[in-house]
Amino acid sequence: MSGATHTPAAAQTTTFGNAGALRIVMMVVILGLLLAAPFFLYPIFVMKLLCFALFAAAFNLLLGYTGFLSFGHATFFGGASYFTAYTVKEWGVSPEIGILIGVVGAAALGLVMGLIAIRRQGIYFAMITLALSQMFFFYCVQSGWTKGEDGIQSVPRGHLFGLIDLSNTTNMYYFVLAVFLIGVAIIYRFVNSPFGMILKSIRENEQRTVSLGYAVDRYKLGAFVMSAALAGLAGGLKSLVFGFATLTDVTWQMSGEVILMTLLGGIGTMIGPVVGAGIIVTLQNELATSDFPVTIITGLVFMACVLLFRRGLVGEFYASRLGRKLGFRPEQ
Repeated sequence: MSGATHTPAAAQTTTFGNAGALRIVMMVVILGLLLAAPFFLYPIFVMKLLCFALFAAAFNLLLGYTGFLSFGHATFFGGASYFTAYTVKEWGVSPEIGILIGVVGAAALGLVMGLIAIRRQGIYFAMITLALSQMFFFYCVQSGWTKGEDGIQSVPRGHLFGLIDLSNTTNMYYFVLAVFLIGVAIIYRFVNSPFGMILKSIRENEQRTVSLGYAVDRYKLGAFVMSAALAGLAGGLKSLVFGFATLTDVTWQMSGEVILMTLLGGIGTMIGPVVGAGIIVTLQNELATSDFPVTIITGLVFMACVLLFRRGLVGEFYASRLGRKLGFRPEQ
């Protein structure tokens, strides 16, 4: 009787133990592939993928774990791209300082936008972020330091810490990979901290969270600023990879792209936005020389995702029989 009573619990423990071991194996394999990627794939393509994967993961921090849909994340991504590009080219700062300035600038923009937007919820929150993002876009169009429609061109990569020459593509790739891994680690730690637990409770039932005595507006603002800062990290990195910052980075279409990446991969999952970014960036790269419009393909992909994969690709896998058997859960 005692053995029969403990069998389900033991089986569940074994399942989650297997899932933990499987995750470790997957992480090791993925890390190995990323380390070897520049020797088999075009490094610039992989660096672009990593930048957008970090951007999508930062956006998912707000949407997936707090429940707020922002149409203004291009402001943080593109704003940091401009800040980094300008300071590195015009002020001559080192690349790590330029990226840091971009992150701080994106966080400041996030603080200003968040103070205004978090007072509303749902579609009102989304429309406020879109309106503020468009205001920043038109500022970039007319401002002198952003060079208008030409953008900031010929941004030097410089030397990391004054020692490592980032003009070497291999050096630049491993720098991007290191920043990407650090960014994802920060998001993982943030989500699985007590702060992250409170954000999930706000997403599920904000009124109950208020009744427990939490100042939810402060937590929502903190999540918004953190998401903005990490999006800025991706934007600043991208400006160094390509050597320019343009209006493309601050358009509302860029905000739409990161939403698509997150929805495609799976909201509320750690790896989902990375998978979604990989698919979208790959499609854009492969169809760049095609006569068929890329936007139509991405639109069809979005429609298929909404109709067939409501939880996103990774979310559907977690919810599938195989995913449950392996011990995965919809939220990681």
